[in-house]
Amino acid sequence: MLRLLNLELQKLLLNRTSKVLIFISFVLPFFIILLSSLKINVFGFFTLELGELGVFNFPIIWHLTTFFSSQFKFFFAIVVVSMIGNEYSNKTLKQNLIDGLSKKEFILSKFYTIIFFSLVSTVLTAFISLCIGLYYSSYTEVGIILMETEFLLAYFVKLVAFFSLCLFFGMLVKRSAFALAFLFILFIVEWIAFGLMAWQWDANVAEKIQNIFPLKSMYKLIDQPFQRIAMTKFPDKAELAYDYAVHWHEMALVLGWTALFIFLSYRLLKKRDL
Repeated sequence: MLRLLNLELQKLLLNRTSKVLIFISFVLPFFIILLSSLKINVFGFFTLELGELGVFNFPIIWHLTTFFSSQFKFFFAIVVVSMIGNEYSNKTLKQNLIDGLSKKEFILSKFYTIIFFSLVSTVLTAFISLCIGLYYSSYTEVGIILMETEFLLAYFVKLVAFFSLCLFFGMLVKRSAFALAFLFILFIVEWIAFGLMAWQWDANVAEKIQNIFPLKSMYKLIDQPFQRIAMTKFPDKAELAYDYAVHWHEMALVLGWTALFIFLSYRLLKKRDL
């Protein structure tokens, strides 16, 4: 495992574009710190400071930071599809196989890299959340701090699944730009399918089916936190209530998609004439 991971990291770090994109993908989550210190002057009447509104209290901060950090995953997605595109354009894939690397090991090296960077991103997000929470939160009891840390696990699973999908599209089309285009096409197809099902049957049934689709199932792991924040400010508004928790069956579904994407990537490489 370490040998394959080290081999892939060497390739990425020798590529200037990959280094820049990796750096950006790790630095952007730190902008949440800037968000926490943001002060908004409302027409000169009063100053609105997000950090003083309670949105960075434990345990809600785990939900907030993982949701926002996951929005920056597109930068490393470019790195993932570039890993495959560069292998084909630079002929390094064929050379690696000639040098004794099996096709299974080749796919595993990519997957191990995905896990590694997803883990690093999760640790950074946890560190940022802890620092902001300890500074702003009114609750500092260990039990409350550790509540809802399952959002971190959901964040890790979400990244691994999304990057595995990028890996599959990269293997499918061999070109970075086309692979990213396929992501956008899949997003459109999922929503078109939802619209057709809602028109044909019922919106609730259509939504339940849509939640099984790859991109939507990944999104559902960490639902938007804005409605939850509104619930804390207006507890009497029953219509604001919604299910924002991390569910294990949703995580199992996303892990199933991840396994399928890795398996299909391997099958494509195994059958392809290099």
